[in-house]
Amino acid sequence: MKILFLPLDERPCNYSYAPMIARKNERLDLILPDKEILSHKKQPADIEAIKKFLLDNVEQADVAVLSMDMLIYGGLLPSRLHEKSFEDLSKNIEILQDLKKKNPKVKIYAFQSLMRCPQYNSSEEEPDYYADYGYKIFKQKYLEDKSQRDDISAVEEAELSSIQIPAEILNDYVQRRRTNLKVNETILSDVKKGLIEFLIIPQDDSSPYGYTALDQQKLINQIQKENLQEKTMIFPGADEIGMTLINRAYNDFYHVQPKVFAIYSSILGPTIIPLYEDRPLYSTLADHLVATNSLLVDSPEEADYILAINTPGKKMQESFAEKKDITYSTFRNLRLFCQKIQYYLDKGVKVAVADSAYANGGDYALINYLDSMNLLDRLAGYAGWNTDANTLGTVIAQAEIGENKDIDNLKARIIEDVFYQANVRQNVVNNFLPQHSLSYYDFKDKEDLVKQEIANELLAKYNNLQLAKKYPIDHLQISMPWHRMFEIKVSI
Repeated sequence: MKILFLPLDERPCNYSYAPMIARKNERLDLILPDKEILSHKKQPADIEAIKKFLLDNVEQADVAVLSMDMLIYGGLLPSRLHEKSFEDLSKNIEILQDLKKKNPKVKIYAFQSLMRCPQYNSSEEEPDYYADYGYKIFKQKYLEDKSQRDDISAVEEAELSSIQIPAEILNDYVQRRRTNLKVNETILSDVKKGLIEFLIIPQDDSSPYGYTALDQQKLINQIQKENLQEKTMIFPGADEIGMTLINRAYNDFYHVQPKVFAIYSSILGPTIIPLYEDRPLYSTLADHLVATNSLLVDSPEEADYILAINTPGKKMQESFAEKKDITYSTFRNLRLFCQKIQYYLDKGVKVAVADSAYANGGDYALINYLDSMNLLDRLAGYAGWNTDANTLGTVIAQAEIGENKDIDNLKARIIEDVFYQANVRQNVVNNFLPQHSLSYYDFKDKEDLVKQEIANELLAKYNNLQLAKKYPIDHLQISMPWHRMFEIKVSI
């Protein structure tokens, strides 16, 4: 099958991960636009060039997997920054009808983000005023919403009363949210019309109260009113959703429903609400499996593969936290978890590992266990990056549309997710950058120097693995797509 794929943005997680997973699958061919016409961070994409790319290629495609944020706004970050009217934005949605006219048989699987509301001060991915008022914008609506739907404490009441935001700033933010929500509602109408086969509305950095939660409820009401539950889903995520929809389209096209049995490293794991998400881990797992048309089963005997989920003991921390919460040791048993993985592998069962113990990086202890037991290269997939939702979507796609035991993908994920995100990134930020008068977002004219230091540290860590003896790496090439420390791309 051929899938016409328009990614969320140009970062590796959106542009490169899906092709890397699918590259050895002879039954799947992805058609991607040149990166040059896509967005570059806050700079919007060339939307007219994107429309031309889609129209030029749709006739050869069985399916189109489309980021509506890229198509309508010119990218994820531009969707948070634009000053366009709903009328102008809605013109970009009309391309869906043109695609259907040119290829009536093409099925469109789409995703469009629910605009996020980060709970911190930073203008790195938001409007400039978010550097000073981001937390206040989030907290004000969070507490207002919580006070209406639940109870708030006297301390919270005092905080709410003390929050002051200039009217022009709040008006700008609220108006953009209203416009984007109207676009979301229009896309839902296109599902109703049959233009879109299946739609996912991912929530990036979600919270149980506030702007995102309120907008989510409005969309849920519309979905229920128009009976679109079978065609539309809303759940935490963002950067993995392109992979999830490619996975869904693949399963639909070949009329398969993979059966999955999940095991966890801790008893409380399925009930823990991961950082940056609004629901228990089990719910997000269920959402991702339903989204791919996979089935969570009750026994390993029924399953096509085992999804081994490494979870926190009692609460989730960042991977680079200086002091690990004691429940990572007392409320989970990694040794037993790895023994179960070995047991299923020895029985010839396919096993993929979702490393969701921490946010923003994999679990060193888990990798060390699996490496010492010589299990890493026997896995059908591994990921442990950014959020739990990002990790789950990636691993499920690896297990269902990727090649079993894809060593190149495995090495890339271990190097980026575990070594970089959980260790090297923080080490370079805390030690190397200050020595050269550099910062997290500003490498001046020394980016090549930073990339070389990262490569050296990553290669040293990889060479400490047993895995390295069997699959040696002599050289790593590092790129930094947004010229900051948060994400890198590793070429092996």
